[in-house]
Amino acid sequence: MITGLTKKQKTTSIFFDEHSSTVEILTHNTDLKKRLAKYAAEYPDLCRQTDDDGQGGLEFEIEKGRFSIRLTAPYSEERRQQASQNAKAKGIQTRKESKNHAKTHL
Repeated sequence: MITGLTKKQKTTSIFFDEHSSTVEILTHNTDLKKRLAKYAAEYPDLCRQTDDDGQGGLEFEIEKGRFSIRLTAPYSEERRQQASQNAKAKGIQTRKESKNHAKTHL
């Protein structure tokens, strides 16, 4: 969908306070819109679409207990190396290796 908005203008905003039992999410992110729409279709009593801004953004309201923010710690160098070894053993290339491989075959 062409909206006339720049990528910087295509934001995701999450609003909630300590009083309300719901979280409001306004997003232009395609993957998040699809995930929220699917969730709303499956669980209409917990999540619903409340608005469409006409420029590609959708607003949803979801029960606060269904929403979470996940923070992940960075991998240690040891864990990074182990993951790399496991991937190489399975024949999986890293992004950096894939880019270098593509450059050498141009």
